[in-house]
Amino acid sequence: MPGENLTRDEARERAALLSVDGYEVSLDLRSAIGDTVGDGSRTFRSVTTLRFRCAEPGASSFADLIAPSVTAVSLNGRDLDPGEVFDGTRILLEDLAADNELVVDARCAYSRTGEGLHRFVDPEDGEVYLYTQYEPADSRRVFACFEQPDLKAPFRFEVRAPEGWTVWSNGTGELADGVWRFAETKPISTYITCVVAGPYHYVTDTYERDFEDGTRLRIPLGAMCRKALAPHFDADDVFLVTKQGLDFFHDHVDYPYPFGKYDQAFVPEYNLGAMENPGLVTFREEFIFRGKVTQASYEGRANVILHEMAHMWFGDLVTMEWWDDLWLKESFADFMGAFSLVGATRFTDGWITFANRRKAWAYRADQLPSTHPITADIRDLQDAKLNFDGITYAKGASVLKQLVAYVGQDAFLEGARRYFKRHAYGNTRLGDLLSVLEETSGRDMTAWSRAWLQTAGVNSLTPQVLLAADGRIDELAVAQEAAESHPELRPHRVAVGLYRRTDTGALERYARAEADVEGARTVVAELAGAEAPELVLVNDDDLTYCKIRFDETSLATLKEHLGALTDPLARALCWSALWNLTRDALLPARHFVDLVLRFAGRESDIGVLQMLHAWAESALEHYAAPAWRETGGALLAEGARRELEEAEPGSEQQLAWARFFARTASAPGDLQLLQDLLSGTAVVEGLDVDQELRWAFLEPLAAHGAADEKALAEELARDDTASGKRHQVRCLAARPSAEVKARCWAQVVESDALSNALVEATISGFVQASQRELLAPYAEKYFAAIERVWTERSIQIGMDVVRGLFPALQDSQATLDATDTWLAAHEDAAPALRRLVLEARDDLARALRGQAYDATAG
Repeated sequence: MPGENLTRDEARERAALLSVDGYEVSLDLRSAIGDTVGDGSRTFRSVTTLRFRCAEPGASSFADLIAPSVTAVSLNGRDLDPGEVFDGTRILLEDLAADNELVVDARCAYSRTGEGLHRFVDPEDGEVYLYTQYEPADSRRVFACFEQPDLKAPFRFEVRAPEGWTVWSNGTGELADGVWRFAETKPISTYITCVVAGPYHYVTDTYERDFEDGTRLRIPLGAMCRKALAPHFDADDVFLVTKQGLDFFHDHVDYPYPFGKYDQAFVPEYNLGAMENPGLVTFREEFIFRGKVTQASYEGRANVILHEMAHMWFGDLVTMEWWDDLWLKESFADFMGAFSLVGATRFTDGWITFANRRKAWAYRADQLPSTHPITADIRDLQDAKLNFDGITYAKGASVLKQLVAYVGQDAFLEGARRYFKRHAYGNTRLGDLLSVLEETSGRDMTAWSRAWLQTAGVNSLTPQVLLAADGRIDELAVAQEAAESHPELRPHRVAVGLYRRTDTGALERYARAEADVEGARTVVAELAGAEAPELVLVNDDDLTYCKIRFDETSLATLKEHLGALTDPLARALCWSALWNLTRDALLPARHFVDLVLRFAGRESDIGVLQMLHAWAESALEHYAAPAWRETGGALLAEGARRELEEAEPGSEQQLAWARFFARTASAPGDLQLLQDLLSGTAVVEGLDVDQELRWAFLEPLAAHGAADEKALAEELARDDTASGKRHQVRCLAARPSAEVKARCWAQVVESDALSNALVEATISGFVQASQRELLAPYAEKYFAAIERVWTERSIQIGMDVVRGLFPALQDSQATLDATDTWLAAHEDAAPALRRLVLEARDDLARALRGQAYDATAG
């Protein structure tokens, strides 16, 4: 039988044959604690009763299960030999009846990679915590199932757990006679079922809402984390955002929340940001802040809470048929997350973050060789795993923002309301959404869909300004371009803003016009006769998805007066455009660094400031000419130290500059300041060097040989927690020693002993921009190892290794050639693996082009 990589064709064939009436899943998790037996592996008992119908009695099919062993299988009361019907990933089902009952008794494995049922031991108190994570296809690691989104069914879970534990699932649960039994769910897909178990700290609240018909909706709310994190858990803020979100969605979608309770679990060693399991949303526990963070972190958490809440309707209530239409849930959730963030919470500048951070992710992804239409061609589960990307999320959300401008907000929301009511508890494809939008907007969605959803690539929009003899605008046009590889020119609804300086020196907008840009050149007639601008912003207010370009006058204005631009969204859009110019080798990296040094200190939006710090680092590490790196690094560190010392004491800007200074510090004096801040012999007024900031200071000290193993062990003793352990592992891996690097490589590449979180921490510490020569030998080792790693390890760990250890810091033609040699010699490698290598190659080639251009500015 085929392997574990389910294909789209197999899923379609099975969906045409089968329909599922329900699951009963019994898990015995008492083995999660105590000593292991036998070979030391730890397993749990999983018994699944699966009732389903077959459209063609006598036909054959299969159920999915990834498990070390199967004890018993029965089909319609007939015992089957597990050795004959189970191959490690699938259970063969022959001679099916019209109505069927499958019972599978298996021993399933606890996970250490965050896929399936993950088991975590808290080093602080020895407590064990469990949670499940399935998307796209890992519920089969916990129970036998039909692992595809369009075979929905109701689920009943029952769980035996160690004494004193609490267990949660999608439905409400009760403990009786040592067994947790959970209410049957509505029909849902396998990948959004969930179990969380352990001695979690649990806080409760209630959401209530009265409807116009006199009915009242009451939703029990819960939030949980590890006991050790309880002192840091601000559940009140989590509940505040949750209630604000529930109000917003009930105001706009006209479909009451359908899944009963609303629990939110913050869990350890989580691979993702969060997962939209109905009634039991899971989040990475890093959203519980152990130290001081900026408002950008709180905004980010709120956005994720609302993104997952949007999924209750977009994804859980109505689910895509297959992963081709993953965007039907992720693009909508990404858009609705930002939409509700701005409309319902204190984070009213959420669209600035969206323009600056989310779209940067999309622009990068859309220029990779692996870019794809928003409606993607997903052949199998490995394709699906890699398509949780900047196209599916951020570009899709950006396009929906454009759609709202195109059809109007009211028509868009009414289309969503009809979509939910028409397809509740069902599965959909692209056409189902387009049909309701055509109904509500009166527009033909076919051409829009073809241009925006079914083609790849990003367009560039450039203003062209002709001035009359009197100095006013004679004609202002917008030129649209596309890459040769993706030549589609699209319809854009844009706002064009004209800016000039006031008497006080502020750069402000004095004219604005909306226009429909189509084809290669569009004249904006409304702006003819306006006074000459110093800056033309062609996607003002960020209505469309495009790369903004500037005319010569506008670029010159920004180089001298970017900090005078008073509107924060316009400023964020200009920063984003300048970063795209840098990545496209149209602006020297050293010029971008100079702009950050001159103007970032005036940035009022903390999220934009932190993004500028990240971009400046990337400009120096990847796009600056190698001969200028040392100079550029010194300039960044000097600028960061100056801004740190001048920032308002206790402000979040001060904290952001402190972290940036630590990341740029390399000179002996700068490293000494970090050591003195740690020891308390130096103080920056208002800067609280809390535990998280201590680790941030220790990593550069370790990377430059100024903090040894003893110092890091002493810090772990001070912070002997799960978070502290991850930080220590990263710092240990950062040390500038050949022996250290060899040990880290062996731990990650040659062994599977580390958990997913410690693999991530080790890779993060291993790769240091200041250690290019030390890391050089691992380029050849990388290409020799990756196919084996991809074959032997889970797809999540494989992705972490292939992405994280690509020799990007060996930025030379030789590395590019070595990458091409591997690709040529491995044409038959897994397509998902080749995609990751192709993406890394493209990033490297882009970096080399940027370096060559930057060298011309020297």
